[in-house]
Amino acid sequence: MYLPRQLISHLYLQLLRSHHPLSPPVLILVALEPDALCACRILTALLKRDYIPHKIQPVAGYGDLSRAGEELVRPMQTTNGGSGGVVVCLGVGGLVDLGEILALSNPEDEVEDMGGVEIWVFDARRPWNLGNVFGGLAGIGQPMAEIDANARRRGRGVDKGCVTSAYTSKNGGIIVYDDGDIEEELRNEREAYYALLEMPEVDDDDDDASDDGSEDEMQTGSKKRKSWSGREDDEDSEGDEPPHQRRRSNSGSSIASTPTRRKKTGINSSNSSRSATPTTDSPSPAEAKQPSARSLKKRLINLKRRHDSVLQSYYSSGTSYSEPISSLIYSLASELGRDDNDLLWLAIVGVSSLELSGRTMTGVGISNTSESGGSAGWGGQRGEHIRQILRDEVHRLNPPDPLESNRDIRGEINGVIPTTARSPTDTSIRLSPEPRFLLVRHWSLYESMLHSPYLAPRLHVWTENGRKRLHKLLAKMGISLTQCHQYYTHMDMELKRVLRSRLLKYAPMYGLDGLVPSEGSGSASAREGWGFVRCWGWKACLSATDVGVIVGAMLEVGPHETLASWDSKRLPRARDDTENNGITGESDLASLLPRFWSAYDALSLTSESPTILLEALPLAQHLHRAILRTGTSLLSKHQIRHLRAFRIAVVKDGPDVKLFTNPGALTKLALWIAEAIRVQEKERGDSVKIGRKRAAGTPLVLAGLDEDRDLYVVVGTGGGGGVVDFAAMSKRQEERKKKKELKEQKQKERSERRSKRAAERAEREEETGAEDEDSEESESSSESESEDEEDPRGKKHLLRNRFGIAFQEVVQETNARVRIDSFEHCVVEVQKDDLGGFLEALSFRSVVG
Repeated sequence: MYLPRQLISHLYLQLLRSHHPLSPPVLILVALEPDALCACRILTALLKRDYIPHKIQPVAGYGDLSRAGEELVRPMQTTNGGSGGVVVCLGVGGLVDLGEILALSNPEDEVEDMGGVEIWVFDARRPWNLGNVFGGLAGIGQPMAEIDANARRRGRGVDKGCVTSAYTSKNGGIIVYDDGDIEEELRNEREAYYALLEMPEVDDDDDDASDDGSEDEMQTGSKKRKSWSGREDDEDSEGDEPPHQRRRSNSGSSIASTPTRRKKTGINSSNSSRSATPTTDSPSPAEAKQPSARSLKKRLINLKRRHDSVLQSYYSSGTSYSEPISSLIYSLASELGRDDNDLLWLAIVGVSSLELSGRTMTGVGISNTSESGGSAGWGGQRGEHIRQILRDEVHRLNPPDPLESNRDIRGEINGVIPTTARSPTDTSIRLSPEPRFLLVRHWSLYESMLHSPYLAPRLHVWTENGRKRLHKLLAKMGISLTQCHQYYTHMDMELKRVLRSRLLKYAPMYGLDGLVPSEGSGSASAREGWGFVRCWGWKACLSATDVGVIVGAMLEVGPHETLASWDSKRLPRARDDTENNGITGESDLASLLPRFWSAYDALSLTSESPTILLEALPLAQHLHRAILRTGTSLLSKHQIRHLRAFRIAVVKDGPDVKLFTNPGALTKLALWIAEAIRVQEKERGDSVKIGRKRAAGTPLVLAGLDEDRDLYVVVGTGGGGGVVDFAAMSKRQEERKKKKELKEQKQKERSERRSKRAAERAEREEETGAEDEDSEESESSSESESEDEEDPRGKKHLLRNRFGIAFQEVVQETNARVRIDSFEHCVVEVQKDDLGGFLEALSFRSVVG
């Protein structure tokens, strides 16, 4: 089921009304990523204010999620002696069947029963598992005639998977919180899902076989239901599988009525009336000749394939990211009237963290960052709309002080980056014209520019000439090397005042047009491209990007210990007895739990939060120094090879090898290298053509050696395209509208011709009639495809990351020992000896599409 955004507070208010002292605590399963951590902080703040007990359980991957289901979730079921309850998944499980992985449903049960456990799913990853979105309720996955009256009553308040205001949380289920994607973009998938769910059994392999026995049964009205392949429905145990799993077995769920009870044009209509048994009346001689069972079977097979292709296309489109879950949960807080500066800051940090980890509308990869400057990155127009809402919230919750307004406005006009609070008690959030430097307030200007993921690839700082270009840029700006090597806060105040204006003047000479927000970045209510800054009195002044960088480093490097002792104190990973394609499954929580709780404490709403963040600053600086060192080594030594479908690099020696055994750190290094490669290709005028589309950069596979476990951690980043050219898209849409009008005129002519042929079609042979039906279906499917191209968000035109699909295909067709456990499907672990064969097989796959 899914909860539409306009009802986002419906379930929480029901939880608040039904809560009592004996109620079980809310279980929160949290992914180990900054966005999920920020969302967890917002949600726990709401629960604390309402005195609702809760328990937080970090989850590192699907293995940990399955263990949490067995040890924590399943005992909550009323069928296992528990009292039910609520489980909240933050950044967890949106891509898989949660009922199966949490061991909540038994495929052998006739009616699915969650045992009073309700799962709330918040996840920005796409594609959704449609079994969670449109199923997830007792009785949804069963044949309609086999659902008893009580199960139907339990399904009230749900309209084709959509939770309505009449829904009550009594019997449990899986509920996905919709950020708008499901309502706006998955209409075709919803219709196809329910059409397949209600479709009779049909075997594609026997579509040419004779079916006279079935025809006789249909005309005599036998009450014994049979599948189209001649098997009894009782033998089929796949009725509970979601559609994407049924695709592999080519079998659908069955309903009691036969297609003869349906209207010819309403086979896939969910609103048509259905009977529990077929008709027993013999056809009247006056009636038109009935199609044979073979003809009906052929039509049904074609219809099934058509609906199945809709779901197949959705699942095979590749991964992408939608609205950050921290932003979605802040919307929940706002709807409840609980929004304040602390929760707003957490939402801002969560949104800012997405760009740092390369999560775009095309999955994990580099994005076509806009040239407007500032923190432009993921999401295109939609992402900028979310950031603008956050800016409006900053102005609403942080009104200017009349006594300080003149100074603040003057500073903003001059573009001075704020580095101090206004007063000892100032904890407000401000907008700032942030340049695309890294940790500029906590580093020297030179180090901040040198380690910038935006500036470094464009200046080629891994070469000697690149360093000279950086020095020339600073010289033209009138900043001496002595000044720029000082901490930014200690620089001459006059240089800090003129820094932005000089960057705007000289940066375009070096291809750095988007380094800072432009002069005309908007009024006080807009300021497109501006960042966010918060101060904690005289203690600290941090930007949202600074916090995202530090929290990410705490999760990827480890607890805030001294760097010299980090390797020696690194905790060993606990092992279990499970196997996954030859690689022993391992619980990552043993080493990651200290990291999680350190990062969780750093996002505390108390005054201790900035202290913890400042103590962890050396971790962030250490990580990004390692990225620059390792990336420079790979590029300067020409260790990046170009295979058929992607580039490949391997990190197997050097001082930072152990650091890049963490998937998050390895992904950041891959994004740094991919951005450098894209800049080089752009300067040479190279590009990669994929199908009819031209990629913004070559996809990259980066492998990091983990000697302790004798394997490689492998990450695949996409080819870019994260921001859409909406101006060009609007022109294409206008052209499509004109073409659509012409198609509509042709369609009218076709409909007239069809009406003339209607009488003739009744007299044709049965097989010819089936072919005509097939032609009509193909015409309608082509029309629906043309309508699908009118995607207002432009996602159909993006090249998405398909590494997760390619990895699974390679595993199925080779003997490579591979472990796929990360929620990020573009991250896998490959046995050391199998890496060569794995990459060779992968090179023949489509990794971007």
